[in-house]
Amino acid sequence: MSKAKQMIKMNKTSMIKVATVTAVILLSGCSSLGVEPWQRDLLAKDEMALTAAPLDAALDDHIYFSKEASSGGRGFGGGGCGCN
Repeated sequence: MSKAKQMIKMNKTSMIKVATVTAVILLSGCSSLGVEPWQRDLLAKDEMALTAAPLDAALDDHIYFSKEASSGGRGFGGGGCGCN
């Protein structure tokens, strides 16, 4: 076998090894998705809620809905002024 063919063969095998290692590393990154049972108590705290102050969120929703009432509030695009 010539030197060029040996180099090409070595490059192919090293590329396969690198691809395999890369695939293993990328797939192992998905192994820790989700919330573990011992972490759920931290996520259940009031500070972790999407709206930490429900009264403020309700007032903001009321104001937003009042301004956008003619178009259906939050569910539709566009405004009451006709500027879609």
